[in-house]
Amino acid sequence: MPEERKHTVFLGLAFLILLVLSPVENTVFFNILNDTFPNHLLAVRTLSIPGILVNSFILLGMFFINNVLFVSLILLGMTFYVNLVLIGFFKGEYEYIVLEHPRIFAIVFTIVVLFLSILRTSNLIYGGISIAALPPILLLSAPMGMVEGYGIYFTIKKTLNREMTMKSLVFIYVIFLIAAIMEVVFINLLIRVTTG
Repeated sequence: MPEERKHTVFLGLAFLILLVLSPVENTVFFNILNDTFPNHLLAVRTLSIPGILVNSFILLGMFFINNVLFVSLILLGMTFYVNLVLIGFFKGEYEYIVLEHPRIFAIVFTIVVLFLSILRTSNLIYGGISIAALPPILLLSAPMGMVEGYGIYFTIKKTLNREMTMKSLVFIYVIFLIAAIMEVVFINLLIRVTTG
């Protein structure tokens, strides 16, 4: 088996394992948040301040680690796809379309991921998807969504163009650190506003 195929198989196995483990990580992450914000963030509305927010660094670390795991999974999946195309795994004519138009695919994929993230946030806050609550959530999460969206777009575009370097990876993780800082600041401001 040529070296490129071995590398692709390894990437595929790593991606599959992490994809299977990602719901476990998400469940743990959101269970911790639910414990932090009892009754699906209703603690903010009832003016009870959770103890974990006293130490915002813990919350920052939680958000940053979740963001890094998320974007790393995207990076691994896109790298696996690129390698599959380059070793000729697909036999059709259309497998190169994504590689030939990485900017368009990156924009579409980013929009889909951000939309699903907004629905997930709505589910976390309101205990279900509330269509009436989507506009305020969109408005309030727009700055964080733009930063995270740019990070996702940049990751996908660099990976599909096969231009990912260590410098690019550090830049991506810094973007998601900034997004995590924005989330913690937003939560603390929200609590301060609602508590008076």
